[in-house]
Amino acid sequence: MNSKLVILSIAALSLTACKKEAPKQDGAKPYPVVNVELKNIVGYQTFPATIQGRVNNNVRAKIQGYITQVLVDEGQYVTKGQALFRLETNILSENAAASKAGIGAAESTIAAAQASVNAAQVEVNKLKPLVQKNIISNVQLQTAQANLAQAQAQLQQANAAKRQAVANYKGVEANIEYSVIRAPISGVIGKLPLKVGSLVGPTDQTALTTISDTSQLYAYFSMNEKEYFDFLEKSPGASLPEKIKNLPMVELQLANGSIYGEKGRIEAITGQIDATTGTIQFRVGFSNPQKLLSNGNSGTIRLPKTYENVLVIPESATYEQQGIVYVYKVEKDTAKNVVVNVIDRIDNMALIKSGLNKDEAIIAAGIGGLKPGTAVIKKPVKMDSLVQSIKPKF
Repeated sequence: MNSKLVILSIAALSLTACKKEAPKQDGAKPYPVVNVELKNIVGYQTFPATIQGRVNNNVRAKIQGYITQVLVDEGQYVTKGQALFRLETNILSENAAASKAGIGAAESTIAAAQASVNAAQVEVNKLKPLVQKNIISNVQLQTAQANLAQAQAQLQQANAAKRQAVANYKGVEANIEYSVIRAPISGVIGKLPLKVGSLVGPTDQTALTTISDTSQLYAYFSMNEKEYFDFLEKSPGASLPEKIKNLPMVELQLANGSIYGEKGRIEAITGQIDATTGTIQFRVGFSNPQKLLSNGNSGTIRLPKTYENVLVIPESATYEQQGIVYVYKVEKDTAKNVVVNVIDRIDNMALIKSGLNKDEAIIAAGIGGLKPGTAVIKKPVKMDSLVQSIKPKF
């Protein structure tokens, strides 16, 4: 009897041990769940851009000379015709005085030649009636007429000499005027590489400065060939000018990440692909009323893409295997993975073309260790609060 009791006790202990060693089945875990929504979404295609003033004019000297004054500073706004530099004018002033004296000498010569013409004319007028009355021979009259013609020729030469003297004087005056270098346009002064004492001239490779008209600015960006043709296919219009006209306004993101306050319009597209880079260039016009942007700034063009009534889910709900994108739907409190076609990803949201339907429940986050067929406990969350809580990683 005692032996039977011992055997039963051992059997009971064995069963207890087996029960302790048997693996436990995991219970259902809670997961955040959202419903698939239909939304109107605006995304942006971005392109790095360089910014230039509408007009950038290099300022150069028209005559050779030493800089005696720099009348402006870098970054200063100047108006058309404003004096920027002065060159030395000592030799020019001496040449001007000499040219003016030449005009005086020419005028004296003209006066003398005019007197000779007048005297020769009097002589001719005196001899004509005497020849008509046969008092004197015609030879004397012809001699007097020849003297008159010679005096008139000398007067013409004197007048020509004066005109030449006046032209010389005006040329020297123009050079004196050129010694004051003025702004060819209104705009902002750039770098001033040359200082007082520098010798400058019209053939110098280095400009005195650059003036940029920044009242209107151009931002230039490029697309590769594939992006360009995709862009044309999606843009409304039958011809390129019509497509450009129908394009939406674009934004400019500045180097610090902020969005420039004025929107721009794509105004022109270059007519050919750059063989070196394989890209085609776009020009965007921006107004610059506050003069915040300068020639040479950089930024990013944001070209809007609008999706209307598109299915939207949190980007955190997706995962990828071998190039295929999946999400987990919740059916009868069980996770089921399905293939989805993602057409874009914008602001932590995935835009879905196919694979899901509106209002279907999906697991929104925390799917790293999840497997198909896993029992889940639904914790409904709002999509907007979920996507806005995701911080960008840099």
